[in-house]
Amino acid sequence: MFHSGFHGVDPFLNRLKLRSLITTEEERAVLALSGHVTEIPAHRDFVHISEHVEHSCLVVSGLVGRFGQNRDGSRQITCFHIPGDMPDLHSVISPKAAWGLTALTATTVMRIPHIDLYRLASMHFGIAEAFWRDCVADGSIFSEWVVNVGRRGASARLAHLFCEMAIRCERAGQGDRHSFPLPITQTDLADATGLTSVHVNRTLRNLRTRSIVTARAKTVLIHDWPQLVAIGDFDEGFLMMEGPYPRIAAAA
Repeated sequence: MFHSGFHGVDPFLNRLKLRSLITTEEERAVLALSGHVTEIPAHRDFVHISEHVEHSCLVVSGLVGRFGQNRDGSRQITCFHIPGDMPDLHSVISPKAAWGLTALTATTVMRIPHIDLYRLASMHFGIAEAFWRDCVADGSIFSEWVVNVGRRGASARLAHLFCEMAIRCERAGQGDRHSFPLPITQTDLADATGLTSVHVNRTLRNLRTRSIVTARAKTVLIHDWPQLVAIGDFDEGFLMMEGPYPRIAAAA
C-alpha cells in the first residue's frame, strides 16, 4: 500500500532531530515523504546481501536485525533497529546492499524511493546534513558492536547491548533505563553478541541472580542501571544523542 504523508514518518523525523537542528520548513518536507508500506512476517529477510535496491526502508513497527552472512548460511547480527530507524539510508548513494535486513518480529516498513530522499536532501541542506549525520552515527554504532563482540566478555557484551538499547528506546519514547521492549529470542541475542545460546542463557541467569537485569520474553527489566553500565563499560557518546549538533550551514 502506498502512503503519502504517512504518520509513520514522525518517528524518523524525531530521530533526525535528536542529532540535527531542523527548521519548520524542513520538518514539513520530511513529513511529506511517501512510500510503500509493507507488512513483513517475523523471521523473514526483506533486504538481501548484494541486492540492488531503489528504496530505503523506514521501520514503522516491530524490530529489525541488520546482518552479515557467510556462504554456509551462518549469520552475525550487527545491529538492532527500532521504529523510527532507517537502517539503509546510506543506500541512497550506495544502492548495492552490503548487508541484509531481517524482521525479527512481525514488522511494518515503509519503502521510500531513493530518488525522493535524494531530491529532499538536494532541496534542503539542513536535511542533507541530518541524513549525513545519521549515517555517521550508524557507523559509530557499528564500530562499537565490533568492539563489543571482539574485546568484551560475555557479561559485558550483554550489559553493553542492554544499555545501548535502553538509551535508544528511551530517546525514541519506547521505553526507559528501567524497562524497554526487546522481543527477541536467546538465539537472536547469541547472533548479536557472538556467543552460543547456551552461554547467553547462563549469562542472563547470572545477571538476574545478581539483581542487575531480567530479560523476559519481550521485555528487558533493568534493576541496577549503574552496575549494568559498569559491567558493560558503557559510554553512550558513540550514540551521538547528547543533543542536536550545530548546523554546518550556519558556520559556513
